[in-house]
Amino acid sequence: MEILKLWKPQDLFVIRSPKQSLRLVLLAFAVVCGIYILSMCINQTSNYLSQAKSLSIHVINRHNCHYPIFQEEDIHYLHFPQPQTFSREECACNPVRFFAILSMQRSGSGWFETLLNSHINVSSHGELFGAKSRRTNASVIVDIMDKVFNLDWVSSSSKNECSAAIGFKWMLNQGALEYHEEIVDYFNRRGVSTIFLFRRNLLRRLISLLANSYDKDAKPLNGTHKSHTHFPYEAEVLAKYKPVVNMSLLTPNLRHAQRKANRAMECFKSTRHILLYYEDVVQNQTKLADVQEFLGLPQRELKSGQVKIHNGPLSQQIENWDEVQKKLKGTPYETYLKED
Repeated sequence: MEILKLWKPQDLFVIRSPKQSLRLVLLAFAVVCGIYILSMCINQTSNYLSQAKSLSIHVINRHNCHYPIFQEEDIHYLHFPQPQTFSREECACNPVRFFAILSMQRSGSGWFETLLNSHINVSSHGELFGAKSRRTNASVIVDIMDKVFNLDWVSSSSKNECSAAIGFKWMLNQGALEYHEEIVDYFNRRGVSTIFLFRRNLLRRLISLLANSYDKDAKPLNGTHKSHTHFPYEAEVLAKYKPVVNMSLLTPNLRHAQRKANRAMECFKSTRHILLYYEDVVQNQTKLADVQEFLGLPQRELKSGQVKIHNGPLSQQIENWDEVQKKLKGTPYETYLKED
């Protein structure tokens, strides 16, 4: 301060002692550095404010939770449920995403769901609408979804940890298409994301359907029907059965399955969604990373205890393989005869 008080402009032309000159040099250096740092701060603040125009800050005043900055389009899909059956306590500030897996039987959805549920922050509650009593009309369906997304639905998949994603599996023949208008409206209004999961090779799906139908009646595993297996010897037993494909129904069945998948994607295209194929998830592990990113989850290695039943070429899984080949050659479904 003493230097500032004594300094005058004309002093620039006065020869001073080395000690005094050093002080002036240090002072000038400090002033220049200060001005530079201030200009940098102003510049960064300006850039931050310009970027913030496309971002939103969400604060939960009730819990005094300071919510981090997210893209504007993400806010609608981040939720803070208040369950009636328990208190989220320390998890109250953790946002939760809602999702539904839309699929068809024997398309790998059971295996896929076990992968999701291996994530510590995910709860996927299975086929909620398998029972007809749960899908008698749109109102019943909505009430059940409200309970699920409010975290009040209890199943073996319920987690005690802080949930980051809550959902369920929905087969297309379980009311999803019948009441699609009301359901799409609900998804868009409540911020529910759709995960489409289908099989590329619908012939393999058909073989799996026929084999599973046989198992329901024959029950070769000690009189017990199992749609999914967890031990190699169980898969070997079930894989021994080779179905005989009905030639008159083959093409219509494949066409029906393809049209149903296409209709589902058309009906739910306005929802936030991701499209997955079973074959891609099996062969490319990055697909699981894509799903976790889609659900806003911390990346984890996802695992399943299920063992695949049907392996190898289709020629070893179909009793009347020659007839099937002849029937499908020259049709749009000929590609299903090739290896995946």
